[in-house]
Amino acid sequence: MARPTAHTRRIAMATATAVVLTGGVAAAVLFGSDTSADGPGPALAHTSTTGKSDNKPRGAEPSGPGGDDSAPDGSDGSADSTGPAAPAAGTGISETIDHATESGGKSVSITIDDGPSPVWTPKILAVLKQYGVKATFCMIGPQARANPAMVKQVVAAGHRLCDHTVSHDEAMNKKPVAYQSAEVLDAQKMIEDAAGGGAKVQYFRAPGGAFTPDNRHLAAGHGMRPLGWNVDTKDWKQPGTATIVNTVKQQLKNGPIVLFHDGGGGRAQTVEALKELLPWLSQQGYTFSFPAV
Repeated sequence: MARPTAHTRRIAMATATAVVLTGGVAAAVLFGSDTSADGPGPALAHTSTTGKSDNKPRGAEPSGPGGDDSAPDGSDGSADSTGPAAPAAGTGISETIDHATESGGKSVSITIDDGPSPVWTPKILAVLKQYGVKATFCMIGPQARANPAMVKQVVAAGHRLCDHTVSHDEAMNKKPVAYQSAEVLDAQKMIEDAAGGGAKVQYFRAPGGAFTPDNRHLAAGHGMRPLGWNVDTKDWKQPGTATIVNTVKQQLKNGPIVLFHDGGGGRAQTVEALKELLPWLSQQGYTFSFPAV
């Protein structure tokens, strides 16, 4: 499959640097305020999930310490990335990247990345409630820590939590294992602390699909199933509601895990697209399920 040049975006008008220290590892994290009318959010750089800028083929040798190039569907390109594997010791959680639903059959999983957002997460929660759909929210650690009420609201509504790292570093697969560990485990703690009540993070999604065998093993060992995707709406580009809707309809043949966003910028198009897609999916005979654990 041809892999076009990656595209990135920056939402923030101003940025500041925060340093996260864990186990002696310093991770520089860029945050900023979205000064648009759409509301606040972290400064996130997104790579187009149709490919990476180095154009390396899937299954290429790792190009950095402990890392492989990620694939368009959130796989790390390693031979066992989607096949069966023994669960991580002591947790019963598979290290393989999940591209299936719990219920199987004609079902889909709605996954929501980059929040929580005090502006957009409540709107998305309202749409999900309207249509009786449960989703998986892949949260950025500092966003969860800054918005604990939203994390609690997500959990109270019966949705599941996913670790989307501390700094949304799409190049984390090129960096040392100690850095990857800090990104994954610090975020897990931030999200679970914000959720309170013993709520657990059940999945880990590497930003931009920057999975490695190391971070998959780490996540599974801490009770989190690596979570990929099959349908990339690219809603973070704000391409228009109709485009988001059509992308889902066209890509459903790829598999059941659908990727949306509630953080990182204005998500009005995502909200409107969900209003169209959720009833349409039901009309097509789809049911809604969480990703497999």
